[in-house]
Amino acid sequence: MNLANLGKAGLLVAQNRLQTAGHNINNAATEGYSRQTVLAQTAGATPTSAGWIGRGVQAVSVQRSYDNFLYHQLTGSLTRGAALKTYGDQISQINNLVADRTVGISPNIQKFFDGLDAVASAPADVAGRQELLGRANSLASQIRDANAFLDGQRQNVNTQIDTTVTQVNSYLDRIQDLNRQIAVAKASNPGQPPNDLFDQRDQLTSELGQIIDIKTYEQDDRVSITVGNGQTVLGGDEVYHLQTLPSAADPGRLAVYYTVLDAGGTLKPVEMSDGMITGGKLGGLLTFRADVLDSTQNDLGRLALGISMSINAQHVQGYDPSGAAGLDFFTVSTPKIIQNEANVAGTNPSATITDFSKLTNKDYRMAFDGANYSVTRVPDGTVMGSIAPNATATFDGVEFNTTPVTGAAAGDSWLIQPTREAAAGMNVAITDPAKIAAAGWDPDANSGAGGPAGSANGDNALLLAQLRSKKILGGLASGPAGQGTMGLNETYSQLVNTVAVKTQSNTTAQKAQESLIQQNFAAQQAVSGVNMDEEYINLQQYQEQYRAAARLIDTASTLFDTLLSLRN
Repeated sequence: MNLANLGKAGLLVAQNRLQTAGHNINNAATEGYSRQTVLAQTAGATPTSAGWIGRGVQAVSVQRSYDNFLYHQLTGSLTRGAALKTYGDQISQINNLVADRTVGISPNIQKFFDGLDAVASAPADVAGRQELLGRANSLASQIRDANAFLDGQRQNVNTQIDTTVTQVNSYLDRIQDLNRQIAVAKASNPGQPPNDLFDQRDQLTSELGQIIDIKTYEQDDRVSITVGNGQTVLGGDEVYHLQTLPSAADPGRLAVYYTVLDAGGTLKPVEMSDGMITGGKLGGLLTFRADVLDSTQNDLGRLALGISMSINAQHVQGYDPSGAAGLDFFTVSTPKIIQNEANVAGTNPSATITDFSKLTNKDYRMAFDGANYSVTRVPDGTVMGSIAPNATATFDGVEFNTTPVTGAAAGDSWLIQPTREAAAGMNVAITDPAKIAAAGWDPDANSGAGGPAGSANGDNALLLAQLRSKKILGGLASGPAGQGTMGLNETYSQLVNTVAVKTQSNTTAQKAQESLIQQNFAAQQAVSGVNMDEEYINLQQYQEQYRAAARLIDTASTLFDTLLSLRN
């Protein structure tokens, strides 16, 4: 090994190091890039009588600075952070809707009952009656508008779920493409890692994790990915795309489906429950829908039913100025019943609200096992009880009736929503002020036979006004009928406070998660990030090595020239 070859070897290694340092500097701001280092080792030595004489240096490989634990620690925190941010973006809209207590539903409830007080004080005043109807319509309109906003947000969530799943599938295709590129690169240059491709795949995997929580498994330099409870979406050389389709139990609810091969080798969609996806943007959307949107809309519906049914129950006991018995003041929605798309039964069960004081903000699932029907509260999974065919049972103030069901088969199920759409159907049924039944019953009228107390009497209007402070909702399941624990304003305040608490809790968790992300990012960058100061120092060192190696070649040339001059 002569000096020229020693210099050449040194030049090549120094050149590789300079190129790699330049590559690091150029990609210092590239997301997902891991700092690269040239690994070099001695080229060995040649035995001589004077000992082993070294043959210089040789580059072995280019290694990226990568720590698997720190990478997964960072991606896990990013997945959680994305879910919290998405949840927060959605719930803040509801919080803004209900938080202002100076406008909206709460003050309109007060104004409506103030109108009833006015009619009770002057029942014959036509202007007061007309004002009461105006306030009743304003209250009903506010409740319908709030429900329409929640419906719009539900549709927006469906749209975002669809868009997000499309993004997931796009990332899966790109990661699979990088799997193939890495395999080709490894085959074309065995034993040498294609670091930039590894970084690109890791970055895409990290970004995918911010959309949906995933688990990754690496084997033979290929990454496989699962979601939910282990459902494979990328395995081997195949991508199993997710889909969005209406839920079998509720067609108005867009659900996420994974795909599996059936016995005939055809891809078949299988619905995933919302609880199977909790991380990333998609997890944030699904958690918000189940945890906030459903319960808030049900709470609003329960409030609407509490107002309409309590007012109606008292109003029909009064009499209008003509002496006619009172009619329903508000319209009342019936529970919504949704049959599962796989049902065999030709007809559905029925449900009737029998005690509005015991209504909850939950839905119910009725399922037939071939002999009896079970009723389960959704989403908490509480089993309420069973009902025989052609029978009824009452749970949480709702009577469930299986008599209308025909042709049911084991496995048939129905989703029953007592309050979900109640706020949408809250209208004022009375349009004529003269139909307001403000008068009560006078036992002394008609020579003691009793009768309507007359147009100047406001006894029933007073009883209606007293519903303002009566505990009519939130009753215990085992408590007396019609006896609640909350008034109407208390019920709405509970709705507002529940949303506010969840909003604040998420905000606190999001701030803590952002701090954790920063810590994890700093730890990961300490290993994988490019330190510009360090690279500048390395450049100077490698430049000196290059110059020294060049001097070896120059020295070898000078010695060779000396030898030639001796010959001459």
